[in-house]
Amino acid sequence: MTTEAFADLVAAEDVLLFVNAAITATGQREFRSGAHHQQLSLDFLHAYVRVNYRRVYAASLALDINDHNAVRIVQGLLEYAADASDEEKRTEGRLIAARLAKLPPQRVYRLFRGLRTAKVNNRRTRAIMRDWLATRPDPAHDAVKYRAGLKTAVRHAHLRLDDGTGQPGGMHGGIPGGELGAFLFRPGKLPRYRHQLLDAWRRAHYEQGAVDELPFTVAEGFAARHGMKREAFLERMVPRMTRLERLRTQGQRQEADPSALPADVDLTVMPLTRLALYVLTFDAESRMRHRAELAPALRSAARRAAGPHAGTWGRVAAVLDDSYSSSGSGEKRRRPLAVALACHFLLEALSGPGAYTPLWTSGAKDPLLVRPWGPTPLGIRVLDALERGPDRLVIVSDGWDNAPPGLAGEVLRVWRTRLDPDRRTAVVHVNPVYDADGFDVRRLSASVPTAGIRDAEDLPALVEIAQFSEGRTGPAELYAYLDRQVARFVHTGPSGGTR
Repeated sequence: MTTEAFADLVAAEDVLLFVNAAITATGQREFRSGAHHQQLSLDFLHAYVRVNYRRVYAASLALDINDHNAVRIVQGLLEYAADASDEEKRTEGRLIAARLAKLPPQRVYRLFRGLRTAKVNNRRTRAIMRDWLATRPDPAHDAVKYRAGLKTAVRHAHLRLDDGTGQPGGMHGGIPGGELGAFLFRPGKLPRYRHQLLDAWRRAHYEQGAVDELPFTVAEGFAARHGMKREAFLERMVPRMTRLERLRTQGQRQEADPSALPADVDLTVMPLTRLALYVLTFDAESRMRHRAELAPALRSAARRAAGPHAGTWGRVAAVLDDSYSSSGSGEKRRRPLAVALACHFLLEALSGPGAYTPLWTSGAKDPLLVRPWGPTPLGIRVLDALERGPDRLVIVSDGWDNAPPGLAGEVLRVWRTRLDPDRRTAVVHVNPVYDADGFDVRRLSASVPTAGIRDAEDLPALVEIAQFSEGRTGPAELYAYLDRQVARFVHTGPSGGTR
């Protein structure tokens, strides 16, 4: 191998390592490593890839990375703008705008605060902030719900609020002239606001009835100030809650009957992995009682996630990790198990009719009742799966094979080198847990491609990425794939439509 070819190979491996980390790592505590360890590992990776592969660092925004790393990438690109050429800055600007459009607004406002703290205030940064604010559909809602963030953004981007509308950066929302500026920077100056939501915030300080007119997270503080009973307050606020807010508070509204399925939680619209997390909040008895609602909802979400890939994967066998380590951590409670459960239903939808074989490490037969317990006998389950001669084997695990240790890697090595050198069975390992020590997700075998996974919905795309780690395709194909993803991403909106 020439020196140039070796350098290309190392570069491709570095890129895949960073992509896996950006998909799975959030800087939070995992089952086997603490938050500080995770953060140090991520800090190094971000700095290393930004300095050595800036083009790839920016292109990662077009992939299915998590929001935590997307925000870090945006801040890194803007904070070290001097390292980029003019052409790179133009491409980065389009990627940043497209990614910010997909991020939850609270994360974007947090990013803006981070940029101010880091004293990043170049012209491009101010333009990006101004353009994002101009796309916000309801500036009054943002002023009430994200008041500190909006105030910081307006001040940092040097936006004028005395244009006759009182709205920054071209924001439109029917706010009477001057009111937004007065609300953000001169509280108490106006005896009342003509805009209903702004005035509801003013009245909520002394009028309990005005609390119901506010966004839920803002109303919570006023409800506590007025001494409102929590259960009654939650019941009244249900119509104003977002889907995620309903999920976060459902436990509080079920204290009287923990096994009840809240009527206000719409299972038919929940994304697959989010729904799997929700299902795992119930104990086994409750899951059995609500099987008629939960199982169809999971299968329906899986069919939506499979989309055009449904029924196209042929005979599929899955090894699914429900060992004790799948319980996750206090910050990521049951997340690895939820990913495995969601992948189970997705793989069922992706395989042909009657062509799917699930094998849980615990030996569980009913996916709806899985719980994190026991060791991780991946090697034995992989043997069981390969005996069935599937077209595709998918392993969903954190990669800690310990019963006995290393058996899965040896089984896969022998299978690839001696029993199936022609690769009649496609094998892929997807791992939902970032390994801070290895700066990557933990792999089972060098002969099997491994990809990080956060949401089961991304599985079809991750299988495509995983092929690059197998060594059968070169760096040129990897960079071409990234270019295609960038082109697709910057020309489509958050919902996939043309911008």
